[in-house]
Amino acid sequence: MVVKISSKEMVLIGLFIAIGVILTRFASLRIPIGGIEGIRIGVGPLAIILAGILFGPFYGSFTGAMVDIIGYVLSPIGPYMPHFTLASAFYGFIPGMMSFSIISQYQDEKNLSKFLIWGTIAFTQILVGFILIPVFLHFIFGIPWKVLIIPRLISSPIQILLFGFILQLLSKTPSFSSLFFSSHQSQ
Repeated sequence: MVVKISSKEMVLIGLFIAIGVILTRFASLRIPIGGIEGIRIGVGPLAIILAGILFGPFYGSFTGAMVDIIGYVLSPIGPYMPHFTLASAFYGFIPGMMSFSIISQYQDEKNLSKFLIWGTIAFTQILVGFILIPVFLHFIFGIPWKVLIIPRLISSPIQILLFGFILQLLSKTPSFSSLFFSSHQSQ
């Protein structure tokens, strides 16, 4: 379901795309495995996840796809692989689906942000960062599972804690929380 979006929200989505590109492509630690980028550690997906939480699955997916496509144009790493654009879109889609379904059924706003933030971050990071991306890397490039999974056993929990902590801090700021609840009430 595509929702009408205000010019303010459109600007914020553009800002999340720009932040996501910068953080993903230029401010991440890249660890090569077998001549390709096997692991990327950074907070790039955080902007995509935030767009999904705030604006829903469609705009979250759009933000994720644009972050990957624009990032590839600005800083290509090998040939373009649409699989990773799909994974990036899922970083926005899953939090969008979770936040909109949880918000519509959850009445206690006091504890909502903690539950929503930590649950969404953990589920998204496990599904996309720990499962989906290694599956793509294994089937496309033939990288052994052991080489893909062992480093992610370390990086995924770190990213879950880091993303959750940053979003928890943001949720306590008045400008973020007002944006968060106003975007969900207009749905």
